[in-house]
Amino acid sequence: MELWGLLSDIIFLLSACLIGGGVMSRMGQSPLVGYLVAGMLVGGPGGFGIVGSYREIEAIAELGVALLLFSLGLEFSVHRLKSLGRKPLFGGLVQVSVTMLLGAGAAVMLGLAVEPAIAFGMMIALSSTAVVLRILMERSEIEMPHGRNSLGVLLIQDVAVVPLAVLMTVLGGEGSLSDIALDIGTLMLMALGLAGTLYVLTKIAVFTLGTLTLHRNRELTIIFAATIGLGAAWAAHRVGISPALGAFIAGMQLGSSAFATQIRADVSTLRVLLLTLFFGAAGMVADPLWILSHVHWVAGAAIALTVGKFVIIAAIFLVFRQSFRVAIATGLALAQVGEFAFVLGAIGRTSGIVSEDVYALVVSITIVSFTISAFLVPMAPTIADRLARMLGIEPGDQSETPRLAKPTDALVIGFGPTGQLAALPLIGSGLNVTVLDLNHEGVRRATDFGFVGQVGDATSVEVLEHAQVGEVKLVVITIPHYRSAIYIVELVRSMNVAATIFVRSRYQIHTESLSDAGGIVCGDEEQVGGAIRQNVEDWLVQHPSGNSTDRDEVLVDEPA
Repeated sequence: MELWGLLSDIIFLLSACLIGGGVMSRMGQSPLVGYLVAGMLVGGPGGFGIVGSYREIEAIAELGVALLLFSLGLEFSVHRLKSLGRKPLFGGLVQVSVTMLLGAGAAVMLGLAVEPAIAFGMMIALSSTAVVLRILMERSEIEMPHGRNSLGVLLIQDVAVVPLAVLMTVLGGEGSLSDIALDIGTLMLMALGLAGTLYVLTKIAVFTLGTLTLHRNRELTIIFAATIGLGAAWAAHRVGISPALGAFIAGMQLGSSAFATQIRADVSTLRVLLLTLFFGAAGMVADPLWILSHVHWVAGAAIALTVGKFVIIAAIFLVFRQSFRVAIATGLALAQVGEFAFVLGAIGRTSGIVSEDVYALVVSITIVSFTISAFLVPMAPTIADRLARMLGIEPGDQSETPRLAKPTDALVIGFGPTGQLAALPLIGSGLNVTVLDLNHEGVRRATDFGFVGQVGDATSVEVLEHAQVGEVKLVVITIPHYRSAIYIVELVRSMNVAATIFVRSRYQIHTESLSDAGGIVCGDEEQVGGAIRQNVEDWLVQHPSGNSTDRDEVLVDEPA
C-alpha cells in the first residue's frame, strides 16, 4: 500500500481511538476498552470498513509493545530482575504447561480432535503483556508483590512463544520432533548470542553517551533512546524471538545507568502512540457481527477462561507458599488471553490445524478478555483484600510487602556550583536525596556527595514522577534559565502541594513570578548559592532527622 493511504488509515484509527478512549474515560472506565471498540468499528470484518491496512498497522503497532517492555527493562537492572526470585519465573513455566493441557482437555471434551485441541490450548495459555504491564506501570504497582509475580510470569510467556510457534507448525504436519529439538536449540543459542551482543553494545552506548556529552543536545538523546529500543526489537525479530523480549533485555542493560530516567521519558510519547495503535489494531481483528451471532459461545468461553486461568494461577502461587492476597491478586491480573493468541492462531491457520471458526472464537475471546482485564487488573489488589477479609484470612508475613526503593525526601534540580553549594547541608542529614541534572558530570558529582544522581530533564512529568516528586518534602531548583525554572516550579507544585520549594532567581525582575508560581526565591545571582544554603539549613533546623555528619568534607566546585 502507498504511504499516503497507510497514513490516512492510521489517522482514521487514531481519531477513532481518541473518541472511544475519551468516551470511556468520561464514563470513568479504562480507555483501553474504547481503543478496542474503535478498532472493531472502523476496521473489523463486520465494521464500517473505513480502515483497511490491518497488516501494516499491526506491524507498526507491535513496536509499541516492544517500547513498553523497553521502558520496563529500564526499571529493572539485572540485579533487580534477580530479586524477583524463582517463584514468579517457575510459576510462569508451570502456568503455561497446566493451562495448555487443561485447555486442550476441555476442547477435546467439546468435540475437537486432539491436534486442534492442543493448538487451542496453546493459544489460550498466554496472558497479555500489553494490557497487564501497561496498567501495572500506570498505577505504579509493578513493584508490588502481585506486580512482580505478573512480570515474572509474562517474561516466561514471552520466551515460550517461540517453542509454541514451532510446535504449532509441527502439529500441522510440517515438521517432526527432531525438527522441534533442532529449531528450539538453534533459537536458544541465537537468543544467548543476542543477549551477549546487546550487553556489549549497551555498555558501549552508555560510555559514548557520557563521553560525547550528548546532554548538550536533547535531540541526540532521543535518537539514542529510539535507536537502542527499536534496534533491540529488530535484532530479536531477526533471530526469531519475541521483539518485546529483545527490547526488555536492552532496557534492562541500560537500567543501571544514570541515563535510564531520561531515556524512559524520551520514548514515552512514541510508546503511548504505538500502544494506542496496537489496541486499535487488536480490535480490527474481531468481527462484531460474528460475536453477536455466537454471543453465547463467546460469553461462555470468555467467562470460563477468565475463571479458569484465575484459579490456575492463584493455585500455583498458593502452592508456592505466597500469601492468599498476593496469589489472588496475581491470578486476577493474569486471567486473560493474550495478544500472542493472534500470532499462534495465524500460524495454526496457515498450517491447517486451526479452523476459521476456532480462530474467530479465540480472537473474540481475546478481545472480550482484554475488556474484562481493563476493569479487573486495576481492581485486583482491592478484590483480593476484600475476599481475604470475607474469609477471615490474616495478612501474610512481612516478606509479602512491596520491596520499594527508598523514598526520596529531598530533590535537587541542577547540580552546578550553585546546586552543590546549596546541597551541602543535606550531606549526612539522614534524608534520601536525589539529584536531577542534564549534565553527566553533575550527576557524577552528586554521587560523590553520597546522593542518588540521575540524568534527566526536570521539565518532563515522567522524569519528576520517577524521582518521586509527589512524596518529597524539599525541592531545590538551581538551574539558571528563568523560563525552565518557573515551569518546573509550577510542575512540582501541581504534583506536590506540601513540599517546600527553594528556587534560584538570576535577576530581581523574575523574583515575583517565581514566587507566584509557588517557590521561595533565594537571592540574586551574586548571593544565590549562600542564600539557598542558608534556607536549607534553616529548613533542616525546623525538620530535624536526628543524623548529622561533617558537611565541610565535601569539596564544592567554585562558582564561575
